[in-house]
Amino acid sequence: MLRRLLSNDLPRSKVLAVLLLAVLLGLAFAPFLFPGVKALNVAAKILVFIVLVASFDLLLGYTGIVSFAHTMFFGIGAYGVAIAATRMGAGWDAVIVGVLCALAVSLVLALAVGLFSLRVRAIFFAMITLAVASAFQTLASQLSDFTGGEDGLTFKLPELISPSFEFSEEPFLGVSLDGRLLCYYLLFVLAVVLVLALLRIVNSPFGRVLQAIRENEFRAEAIGYRVVVFRTLSAVLSALFATLAGAMLAIWLRYNGPDTSLSFEIMVDVLLIVVIGGMGTIYGAAIGAVLFVVAQSYLQDLLRLGSEAASGLPWLSAVLSPDRWLLWLGVLFVLSVYYFPTGIVGKLRSRSAK
Repeated sequence: MLRRLLSNDLPRSKVLAVLLLAVLLGLAFAPFLFPGVKALNVAAKILVFIVLVASFDLLLGYTGIVSFAHTMFFGIGAYGVAIAATRMGAGWDAVIVGVLCALAVSLVLALAVGLFSLRVRAIFFAMITLAVASAFQTLASQLSDFTGGEDGLTFKLPELISPSFEFSEEPFLGVSLDGRLLCYYLLFVLAVVLVLALLRIVNSPFGRVLQAIRENEFRAEAIGYRVVVFRTLSAVLSALFATLAGAMLAIWLRYNGPDTSLSFEIMVDVLLIVVIGGMGTIYGAAIGAVLFVVAQSYLQDLLRLGSEAASGLPWLSAVLSPDRWLLWLGVLFVLSVYYFPTGIVGKLRSRSAK
């Protein structure tokens, strides 16, 4: 049963299996294990980034395509829900229409970018996607009548997943049973389903062809596979999953703007998470997203505690200043790449194979 659920892609490492189980249980019981608004927001962000990073890994890790337009599709998903909810009101029909319209727009754009750009090689395709993503971000900022411009859009969603809706007046294990909790578990179920779907894709015959193209596209072409077609299909699937991740973000935040879902910083974060977790491994998206988002969210707090503890040593207190959290995040990234050159998942699997 487990093999079928994971599409025969088992962790192949006891340590990795324990880590994945810990991530799954931690996210499943996060509202009860880590009470508080910030902890719940961090857990929800992890769920969104797991789907977003896994979708990008389908493109980079399994097909060997470097694209900087991934956040464009992420933003389309978020704007689809935001615009539909703003125009149609707080109803499930608005959410469904917004997601479907966003998927349709992403499908058309991914096909256009793929068919016209995937024939070029390596860095040239990356530059084309960067230009397209930058143009789309500028367009989203200027079409204020639809997107709210730089201020973005704040909207309402069905009352069932709103914080004001309470299922019970009595808290359960110290946690309020309200719409916010239901919204979190909606994201959790969506993230699990989408990750399992991606596992099925990469372990299918289609996924094997993508890996063959990644290893040597000339040989794949020579044995009869149309490389451009498979690369385009990979780009389209990756874009659709990224769109769903953007919709998840909008549903959780009830707000969307250019900096929220279209920022190039998000693209950089996705690249870092893929490298940390391990390219060509869907499991790497889960491990990398947890480590990166937790470090990004709590590193400043840890540095603040360290700076206060080292107040007797002015030079050490200055080094541990919370204002330098990006420096320490960079150090952690360099160390992770040095000790895990194939990513955490790749390292654990190679050690287990030995």
